[in-house]
Amino acid sequence: MIKRSKIRRQPVQPRPSRIRRDPVPVAPVAKRAQAYPSEREVWIVAIGIILFAIAIAALTFGISAITGK
Repeated sequence: MIKRSKIRRQPVQPRPSRIRRDPVPVAPVAKRAQAYPSEREVWIVAIGIILFAIAIAALTFGISAITGK
């Protein structure tokens, strides 16, 4: 049989991980949403509807002027 060697090696020590990790993010403070005043909303909607109606009317008159000779 083979004789065992008398030279004993020291066990390998585990090395610390070299992977760099980002720090744990801190939870952001939630900002409260600010709503427009309802009066301002009403004006914006009314102006939008009026502008849309004017655009449709201009398109209708433009098409009828071209085809209605």
